[in-house]
Amino acid sequence: MQDFEYYLKKAGDYHGHICAGIVYGTRISLAAMKALGLNPDLKNKNLIVYTEIDRCMTDAVQVISGCHLGHRSMKYVDYGKFAATFVNTDTGKAVRGTIKEDFKSSDDVNELIKTVASLQEDAVVNLQEVKVAIPEIDLPGFPQQKAVCSACGERIMDGREVNKNGAVYCRACANGKYYQQVERW
Repeated sequence: MQDFEYYLKKAGDYHGHICAGIVYGTRISLAAMKALGLNPDLKNKNLIVYTEIDRCMTDAVQVISGCHLGHRSMKYVDYGKFAATFVNTDTGKAVRGTIKEDFKSSDDVNELIKTVASLQEDAVVNLQEVKVAIPEIDLPGFPQQKAVCSACGERIMDGREVNKNGAVYCRACANGKYYQQVERW
């Protein structure tokens, strides 16, 4: 499977090494893009990917799909699963890819690569056709909405503001911050 090895190397170079997550992310990405009729060597402006984990697999998905958080073409959903959903925004067709549960990986990454490369796609990857309703405000492009938090004064993009008692707040001020401010600069 020459394509797999080429893309595996590309993802591994970006990630810094090849591990199980890079192997799985490569197989999922190639299978999903093939199912959607998309070429990983081209810039697919009509592709949005939802990744369900913030681990190694996501680097492979990013490299192979060309989708990025900064371009708003990659979305992160914190499910902690080795899974990703690929959406062709032109056709509306979407597939969610996971690694088969009965697929046994080896602790040796080189053995894992050989095994994954030698198996048919459907022996390694589960692809499920799904529907994803992407709100217009979440599509790539310039922000369609901007607001300013009435508490901290920071700008809020893309409809992420919270309205409370007639005032506009950022989610941090409305619901609590993930950080604690130590001092003001």
